[in-house]
Amino acid sequence: MSVNRAEIIGREIVNTRILNASPAQVFKAWTDPQRLAQWWGPKGFTNTFEQFDMQPGGTWRFIMHGPNGVNYKNESIFVEIERPGKIVLHHVSAPKFQAIVTYEDVDGKTKATFRQLFETTADCDKVKGFATQANEQNFDRLEAVLAKTS
Repeated sequence: MSVNRAEIIGREIVNTRILNASPAQVFKAWTDPQRLAQWWGPKGFTNTFEQFDMQPGGTWRFIMHGPNGVNYKNESIFVEIERPGKIVLHHVSAPKFQAIVTYEDVDGKTKATFRQLFETTADCDKVKGFATQANEQNFDRLEAVLAKTS
């Protein structure tokens, strides 16, 4: 079974992928900051995590280092954490959006869905040209980390 899909619907970007790991393994790759730093971001990016307090109301503050040498400061607030199936956070630095990440068991694999809900369609339009592909690269990097640690 292969699901690899990116959609843009109004003010929402949705990427879905079937991962060759259990929901618990995928959730751990998200919740362990050392693993998360290895795969978060598009191809060629690295991360420096300044704060990672994964609990409702907790802050995730980090810098993404682009392959072009540019640093991108990011801050998110965790809203909901449901082990091992759901993470909701508000990305409070620009571009602002709510991320809803869900993991569903599908025959021993995981259907991972990453939704970005922007405040307006115009906000979504500003990033849709690169965000869908960047999210797919994020999934590629996650798969590589899962292959090493599963």
